[in-house]
Amino acid sequence: MDTEFIKQIMPMFAEAALLTARTGCIGILLSAAAGAVCAVIRFWKIPVLRTIVSIYTELSRNTPLLIDLFFLYFALPRMGIKLSSQQCGITGLTFLGGSYMAETFRSSLETVSKIQIESGMCIGLNRTQLVRYIVFPQALSVSIPSLCANCIFLLKETSVFSAVALADLMYVAKDLIGLYYKTQETQLLVLSYFALLLPVSLLGYFFERRLRYGQFGIS
Repeated sequence: MDTEFIKQIMPMFAEAALLTARTGCIGILLSAAAGAVCAVIRFWKIPVLRTIVSIYTELSRNTPLLIDLFFLYFALPRMGIKLSSQQCGITGLTFLGGSYMAETFRSSLETVSKIQIESGMCIGLNRTQLVRYIVFPQALSVSIPSLCANCIFLLKETSVFSAVALADLMYVAKDLIGLYYKTQETQLLVLSYFALLLPVSLLGYFFERRLRYGQFGIS
């Protein structure tokens, strides 16, 4: 094990890890926003939009992220639309993650009792107020485990960004292996993914206990 080589390439991996985390977090936030909108549309059964959301969900969940990235990076420029590697990564991750987030939110929304929704209507709440004050807070507490799993899944999916020349962890690792043939040392630093994913798992566990069981007095 060449420790000097590891010290030499650590700054490169730190920069790549920062890029991976930043791109992944932006993609996850946009995925959550898109998923929330899609879930509300399906929950309220809004005509036309509900069909569009269903088609999007099925298309997204049954298309590999690598194919989406290739389309964004190689096909769109032929149509006059050129995106950078990072923009392709964020867009592809949002397209993929939005459908998973939508299903998570939708299933959580359906756990809210209809009696509570009807009670809210009786006191004059409109749909927006119902979602904001009654449906969403309860659904969020139920969805925490699935949301955490989706976030971990999407962060791991960033490993294919190297296919569109985004200098993330995997791209740097493959580049260094090709240049120096230091496979063991490079793969050791690829474990940086663990450092990115562990905090997400711990935060998910913390919020699950606080939001899911706090109402029963369990800390």
